[in-house]
Amino acid sequence: MSGQIIGPGSLSLNQWTTRRWSVAEAVDGCVRHDLAAVGLWREKVAEQGLAESVKLVRAAGLRVSSLCRGGFLTAGGLPGEEGRRAYARALEDNRRAIDEAAELEAACLVMVVGGLPGVKPGEPAGDGPGGFSRDLAGARDRVAEAVAELAPYAGERGVKLALEPLHPIYCPDRAVLSTLGQALELSLPHPEEQVGVVVDTFHVWWDPRLFEDISRAGRRIASYQVCDYLHPLPEDVLLGRGMMGDGVIDFGPITRAVMAAGYTGDVEVEIFNAAVWAADPDEVVATMKSRYEDVVLATR
Repeated sequence: MSGQIIGPGSLSLNQWTTRRWSVAEAVDGCVRHDLAAVGLWREKVAEQGLAESVKLVRAAGLRVSSLCRGGFLTAGGLPGEEGRRAYARALEDNRRAIDEAAELEAACLVMVVGGLPGVKPGEPAGDGPGGFSRDLAGARDRVAEAVAELAPYAGERGVKLALEPLHPIYCPDRAVLSTLGQALELSLPHPEEQVGVVVDTFHVWWDPRLFEDISRAGRRIASYQVCDYLHPLPEDVLLGRGMMGDGVIDFGPITRAVMAAGYTGDVEVEIFNAAVWAADPDEVVATMKSRYEDVVLATR
């Protein structure tokens, strides 16, 4: 079935799906399950060591479909010296992330751009009016400014920044870009080899403009990530991503639209789910492969 839509060898294991695996274990798992690509996370790469991670991936003959993550660019929206220092730290960390992606020869660096300035992921925004900014438009402006500064640096190193819109439930603390259209508009001032966008089914399946914006994005689609949207969501909504077929998303039309737009890269399965993380990773990967064939590539 896979040849009807995507060429063979295009399925990639995003490392967070088998979160307990180190880089070495994830690489071994991909080889064992006949996968051609892996999506890596910076935390895991740091634990393994960048040089060792590069060595492992290359020795196994794997592609690195993405490195996650750069971003969190909005802290510069805080007032005064605090904001200036936060912005400088964010740029410095993102330059390091770009360098790591270049060493790994990753297809892209996924950019989770950050939420409202001062709001930390998963933490309350505060009981009073101070401590964070409610200026959503300003936060988006800070993202645009940071991308404009980082894009040439990425381009010089052959790295594509992949702006990832996140579901609106994550707008306060993780990403002020909530739609593919918003991410696409932010990417357009830059060469497509420097800045692209991520289509992640969990985050964008609900968008009434999704198919129009996928078509508009065309070759700016730098990564296609899949998992299902569980309903109801768990108490920790970050863990509401399920194995394809376990939730409400109709994958076939989205996959066909992404491919019709000209995307030829790997398809990553990225799942944040406590039960999936607790399961045997080899069983998770086996299920992932079968669901990819039966659900993601569905032609109905």
